[in-house]
Amino acid sequence: MARIDSFLKLGLTQGCSDVHLAVGVPPMLRMHGDLMPIKFRELKDTELDGYIDEILSPKLKERFLAGHDLDFSYVSEDGGRFRVNVFRKDTGVGATFRFIPNDIPTLDSLDLPDVLQSLCDHHQGMVLVTGSTGTGKSTTLAAMIDYLNRSRNANIISLEDPIEFVHESQRSQIVQRELGTHLGSFADGIRAALREDPDVILVGELRDAETISMAMTAAETGHLVLGTLHTTGAVKTIDRVIDALPGDMREQTKSFLAQGLNAVVTQNLIKTPDGKGRTAAMEIMVMTRAIAKLIMTDQTHQIPAQLQTGKDLGMQTMDQSLLDGIHSKRMDPDDAFRFGSDKNVFLKFVTDTTVLPKFEISK
Repeated sequence: MARIDSFLKLGLTQGCSDVHLAVGVPPMLRMHGDLMPIKFRELKDTELDGYIDEILSPKLKERFLAGHDLDFSYVSEDGGRFRVNVFRKDTGVGATFRFIPNDIPTLDSLDLPDVLQSLCDHHQGMVLVTGSTGTGKSTTLAAMIDYLNRSRNANIISLEDPIEFVHESQRSQIVQRELGTHLGSFADGIRAALREDPDVILVGELRDAETISMAMTAAETGHLVLGTLHTTGAVKTIDRVIDALPGDMREQTKSFLAQGLNAVVTQNLIKTPDGKGRTAAMEIMVMTRAIAKLIMTDQTHQIPAQLQTGKDLGMQTMDQSLLDGIHSKRMDPDDAFRFGSDKNVFLKFVTDTTVLPKFEISK
């Protein structure tokens, strides 16, 4: 058994989402959003080098020695699955292990809004799930793929970095391909997927202009494309896509978004009232004629007003989602306050006044 498995087993036993290992500090666990050290000595550089070396394949070792960071999946001896990032910093090696449940989550088990199921029923166009790192984008997408897998006779091609949740084909055929193992880039993966008779293409991250352009082409040519961006809202997502492509493609990109973008779902993870878990708060934008017109006329700053009044279409702002979570007692009001845009709306729900000095509240 690799020595690192002991830390991973401890983390799973404690119910953590991530295990952090770095030189000069003890191992740390991410517990419901908070980072906590375990009772262990500070890790030495040679010690951690040895831990990491035990789980690297010859190809990964060669890549790491060449100065590259590593992203890969790892299965511990007791069957725990992890997404791993290994890197170098000023004091030595560091690594982060993200726990991936073996059971595929469902839209119902995650208590996600009903509109996400209807977004999966589209047969073409693009759906973007966005948010900062660690906000549950991969879990939401896994649940959407699971729904498609159980409800449609489709060919689903998933391009990931690395492969996280492992899906077994049910009504659909699922092909999972990993960056660096099966394909050189996401753009290459989309280009190849278009020759493989796909119905649905999942792109792990729209990280550059070429990938975004290829994903747009796939969505325009009769495929449903699911993808992620590290953006924090519908407006920023649309602006990011437009700004990512060359200036001479601006009008073409706006036209695609107005006609081919089905929805943008942005999420944060908020602590539950008992502090023993987290649940998703979501801003949801569903494309309408009004929003399409705002995109075409460079008035994306007016989109939030459309979200506020689009409840019958499943739309909501992040603040509306947070308030609903507080009223239904699914979300801790103090944690929800941290993520709210209009802090004044959440003031009356705050129970821990120590969070208030961190924010400037308007009178």
